[in-house]
Amino acid sequence: MQKKDMRLRRKRRIRSKISGTKEVPRISVFRSIKHIYAQIINDVKGTTLVSFSDKKLKDGGGKSKIEVASYVGEKLAELAKSKKITKAVFDKGSYKFHGRVKALADGLRRGGLKF
Repeated sequence: MQKKDMRLRRKRRIRSKISGTKEVPRISVFRSIKHIYAQIINDVKGTTLVSFSDKKLKDGGGKSKIEVASYVGEKLAELAKSKKITKAVFDKGSYKFHGRVKALADGLRRGGLKF
């Protein structure tokens, strides 16, 4: 199997076990080579409640991608608190829980979100 096929299989396997509701929404992560995006989703209605990415920042400020991912997590947790979201389910997608994805999750926890 090719790398792309393995990633799709891993993503489908994870998504079959994880679903977000109004009380406990799903945090979805997308990581590209340059940027990282995260959104909080209510899967029952199919709506995005809150989203944030490093594109919304003015500049990286000379920070590493891991530091930027951590900051994105903290900002997303801050926005979630303003919408009265305290608990969520973390969906890492097809990515390993390592590096920028882990830094984003740690930032979410530091921001006060529980998952």
